[in-house]
Amino acid sequence: MSNFADRLMEAVEHTGAPLCVGIDPFAELIPKAIFGDPREDAVALARFAEAVIDQAAGLAAAIKPQLGLFEAFGPAGYGVARDVCAYARSQGLPVILDAKRGDIGTTAEGYVRASLGPSPGFDADCVTVNPYMGADTLAPFGAYAQAQGKGVAVLVRTSNPGARDLQDLIVDGEPLWARTARMIAPLVEGLKGASGWSGLMVVAGATYPDEARRLRAILPDCLFLVPGYGAQGAGAADAMAGFVASPRGLRGGVVNSSRGVCYPPGLENETRISVWKDQIQRAMQSARDDLAGASLS
Repeated sequence: MSNFADRLMEAVEHTGAPLCVGIDPFAELIPKAIFGDPREDAVALARFAEAVIDQAAGLAAAIKPQLGLFEAFGPAGYGVARDVCAYARSQGLPVILDAKRGDIGTTAEGYVRASLGPSPGFDADCVTVNPYMGADTLAPFGAYAQAQGKGVAVLVRTSNPGARDLQDLIVDGEPLWARTARMIAPLVEGLKGASGWSGLMVVAGATYPDEARRLRAILPDCLFLVPGYGAQGAGAADAMAGFVASPRGLRGGVVNSSRGVCYPPGLENETRISVWKDQIQRAMQSARDDLAGASLS
């Protein structure tokens, strides 16, 4: 299997922008007249998610299913999430499974098999991992990713306001998030591809652009997974503050948009699939163009 970082950057080049479409299923926002009620029928959940993927093909460089929101629908929702990963990959879209796993030893190895491994695992291209139990939580993910051409997206500087509660604590003269970045640096080379980018991704929130710039200095070869763009308030320039200039625009990762592209205002009561598709495509195209036109300040 080819290197994850290379596959992801090829997708960015193909679409012309680093848009990642997050699939966050909210029952109250899914148009029930079109897809059915996912609280009553898991097939409705699958129809919705697959329809989003259909609209994203050619516009998005990656898909990011939020596993916790699929799990909220019970065992059937968990099964749909696995099917969604397979469907996205069949459409040529890299899958970043947003599972935020984090544990040690055999438990961590189980999480690796479940998220990145083949059936009955999700066989995702990349998985989000919480490193705050220490470096030994990452070792099984890094080893498997290196052997199988997968990626690992490590939570370093997240987009939520509460991130400051812990991530800004000063440890040995610098914030904890910076110490975390230095802790994961030994994994960079093993996941590096021919593109020069590493499949060790860094989750760097769009709501903290100054920190993203500092992260880029610490981890110059890591791809960034950037939440917080759009619905959470950050614009394209802040979202891509940690990216680097290239002849074809800013490069260095992907920027996620979930609610902003999957739930345009007023569509929850739409009854016509043609109108829904048109509005979803418009939202994705707008986000794609916004990111493609961003420049460093």
